[in-house]
Order: sequence, then C-alpha cells, then structure tokens
Amino acid sequence: MDVMTDPGTTGRFGAYGGRYVPESLIPACHEIEAAFREAWSDTEFRGRLTMLLSVYAGRPTPLTPAWRLSRELGITLLLKREDLTHTGSHKINNVIGQALLAQRMGKRRILAETGAGQHGVATATAAALLGLEATVFMGERDIERQELNVLRMEVLGAEVVPVTSGSRTLKDACNEAMRHWVSSVDDSYYCIGSVMGPHPYPWMVREFQRVIGEEAREQCAAELPYGVPDYVVACIGGGSNAVGTFAGFVDTAARLVGVEAEGGAAATFGRAGVLHGFRSLVLQNDDGQVTEAHSVAAGLDYPGIGPEHAHLRDAGRARYETVNDDEVIRALRRLAHTEGILAALESSHALAWVIRAAESGGIAPGSTVMLTLSGRGDKDIASIKEML
Repeated sequence: MDVMTDPGTTGRFGAYGGRYVPESLIPACHEIEAAFREAWSDTEFRGRLTMLLSVYAGRPTPLTPAWRLSRELGITLLLKREDLTHTGSHKINNVIGQALLAQRMGKRRILAETGAGQHGVATATAAALLGLEATVFMGERDIERQELNVLRMEVLGAEVVPVTSGSRTLKDACNEAMRHWVSSVDDSYYCIGSVMGPHPYPWMVREFQRVIGEEAREQCAAELPYGVPDYVVACIGGGSNAVGTFAGFVDTAARLVGVEAEGGAAATFGRAGVLHGFRSLVLQNDDGQVTEAHSVAAGLDYPGIGPEHAHLRDAGRARYETVNDDEVIRALRRLAHTEGILAALESSHALAWVIRAAESGGIAPGSTVMLTLSGRGDKDIASIKEML
C-alpha cells in the first residue's frame, strides 16, 4: 500500500495536503522544502540531530510495560514513554530538527503556535540552545489553563503573544502565527508543531517524529514473541505523535488506531476542506465554515487533522476512534493509581480508548497493545483539579 512515502513536490497524500497559502508565502515554502531535502540527505545534519536527540533530549525513550493495568485489562500494554524526554513530550523531536534547519537557513528568529504549551516550551528550549529568538502565539484561553507552561516559555527567553480572537485556542494561535510569518518571512522561520500546514510541513514533521515509531519497533522486537504488537495506538489532534508512531509500523500487520477528542473529532465527523494552508478533514457547518473544537486537552482542541491521517483513514490503513472528557479523566487516574505514571490529558485519550476496548471485548484478551504516551501530565494539574 502506497502510504507514508515522500509526497513529492506537490505535497499530496492522496486527495489531501498541498500548499494553500498567500502568494507571498509560496517562495518561503519552496525555500523550506529545498533546505529540508538538502539537510535530510546530509549525513552531518542528520548526525547532529541524532546527537542532540540523544545527549540533550534523552533518546531513546523507554518502552515501559504497564504491569498492573495489563493484568486488570487482560492484555499486554506497553507504553512508549515520550513523557520522559527533555521538556516532557514528543514535541522536542520535531522542534530540534526544525530549529537546526532554521539555523542552517540563516534565520535568526523562530515563530510558533501552541495549544497545550508543550510545543511552545520545546520551541523556547531549542531556541535557547541554538541562540535564536523565539515568539510563541498562544490562545488566551489556553494561557489561562496552561499557566505553568507559559511561565516556562518566558523563563526560557521566549516572547508569548496572547491571541484574543475567535475561540482563543489553538486554531486562532495558528491563524496569528501565519499572519505574522507573512510580514516577517525574510528573517523568521515558522516552526509548525504538528503534521499540518502547507507542504512541506506535514511530511517534514512526520520525518522528524518517525524516531518514535522506529525506536518502538526495535523495542517491541526485543519484548514480544512475534516482534510486532497487535495494536499501535496514539492520541491525535493535528497528529504528529501518532504519525511518528505509525511510521514505524505501517508496513506490519499491526492495527493502527488514532484516538480523538469527541468534541474535536475531525477524522470521524469532518469533511474535506482547507485550513491553515492544507487540505484535509475539517470540522465545518453546512456553509463550509470551520466550527469550534472542544477537548479537555488543550493540545487536541483543533478542528482538523493532518492530511496524512486523512489519507490513512481513506486508505483503510488506520482507524480513528473518539472518547469523551469523562473517560479521559478516569483513564488518567487509573494509570496514575496502577502504574505511578501521570500522563498528559492528550495521551490519556489514547489510554481511555484502550481501556474501553479491552473491557468491552473490542480488543481481544491476550492482545498486545503499544501506546505512545506523548506527554506528562504536570502541565494539566490545574485542569485535572477542576474536574476531580
């Protein structure tokens, strides 16, 4: 099956992807694509990235058996621990790669959007490491519920710009970041945090995140009798941790499952449309207007999915499920109580589906499930407290 390959210069994943941006940004997108293709074939660039992911970000991350929860569910549950990276989530994998690319291109400033704040923290971290300036756009509502991450960004030297338009969440932060990029394209690099945006971003971010899936596949081969789990599961908003995970298993018999927030389930309820420079599945009304997404997790509060996820869904290679906020909170508490691991609200969506499917027979007893724990829950303490 022709999936998860190089989308070529058009940036198309089947019917999705592409480059839908103002004319003034077309040269910038071409410049980034050319720079990335050159860098990705440069052993020196790849070597420096691998070195920083190892000695700075803390890779490889472990594959942790969830022993007690596995016994309760009657399955073997393995957790790919992206929560143990420096900055506390998978976002650092992509950001170090893009920051190195920005530096290679001679850009002095990095722009970013953020919802849960993890991409913003990773951007501020990488900028400080490489001596670059960082400006992070964040919805006012997300600033209120992610106060800790806002402080972390500011301490690291980044400017955090509140976005007061629309729903004041991730979608609106993306809008403002892209507007600012138009006016500062000569000296600024836009570091997109997920597999979304105009080509080459969805493909480029997938390549930076595929380290998750490649590591996990090697680790599963050492852990499991047949080397490949029955299910590979990850949460999905834009979908970078899921795409990075799926990339390691797409050519195996593993069932790939992306789990969305019920109130932001573009793969389940979306229709084809254009958002933030790419064509994908988008939540929209009958008039084609983008509708607001809702999730207890700020990082999943987005009304679209990455174009490669839409293609994987249409091709039948991955399936997409939804969970509600109550299930997420219960899953978060259950993992904390059984394994001593406090997962991010985003990651807890994937766990909530696994628990539901295992207890209802949707996952057969004795199955093996590899779940990417994309981030740690320290950042969500205030939100969790309100819901307990």
